[in-house]
Amino acid sequence: MTAATLLPHLTAALNAVSLALLLVGFALVRAGRKDWHPKAMVSAVAVSAAFLVVYVVYHFSAPIFVFRGQGAIRPVYYALLISHVALAALVAPMVGLTLARAVQGKVDAHRRLARWTWPLWVYVSLSGLIVYAMLYHLYL
Repeated sequence: MTAATLLPHLTAALNAVSLALLLVGFALVRAGRKDWHPKAMVSAVAVSAAFLVVYVVYHFSAPIFVFRGQGAIRPVYYALLISHVALAALVAPMVGLTLARAVQGKVDAHRRLARWTWPLWVYVSLSGLIVYAMLYHLYL
């Protein structure tokens, strides 16, 4: 395998780690562990940033991998892909703003924004993993 063929799998792994950190961060804040919640969420941001770097490198260095599924699954795949891409573009600045509010100590503003950011970020991470599975494992 070349580096270019490994990169989609690396992005999926980074995406899965980010999703796990998002879920852990949510569980921590719900459990009142305000000491560990920021660590999990900042780690999720860092892993997501690494994902984004690898994703961009991959898409600038490798040919487009075409979805090979046929029949009724095609519109399902493309609907999922379109919603994933559109919401990823929306959630990226929301994550930055939500993190900034937390760092600034604006807890109420952070909480209000996180109520929207977190579920969208989880959807983007999960839908990215589903798109990856469909593209690279299920419909070859």
